[in-house]
Order: sequence, then structure tokens, then C-alpha cells
Amino acid sequence: MPNLTAKELSALEDQLTQEVTLVKKYRAYSSLCTDPILKSTCNQIADRHQKHFDTLMSHLS
Repeated sequence: MPNLTAKELSALEDQLTQEVTLVKKYRAYSSLCTDPILKSTCNQIADRHQKHFDTLMSHLS
């Protein structure tokens, strides 16, 4: 793991939290959708935020 300052770690932690929140929200939105196109769009957005989360986590390993 690269040497990060406390401020950088805090910012990274905040971003990770935001990404997790967005994944959960869009999965919930998807479950409420009856329109298949809108449901698919919500799932795609959730997948994109999951990818962002995974990428950020990979920088910590």
C-alpha cells in the first residue's frame, strides 16, 4: 500500500462510503422498478459504482 496521509486516507474512506451507499440505493431503486428498461439502467448504475468501489479498494492492497 502506498504511503498516504491521514487526510488522503480520510478522503478515500469517504469516497468508499459514498460508493457503497450508491450501490445500495440503486439496487433498491431497481427492486422497486416495474419498467424493465429503468430496472436495467438502475442495475447498470449500481454495477458501475461497485466497480468504482472495487477499484478504490484495490489501491489499498
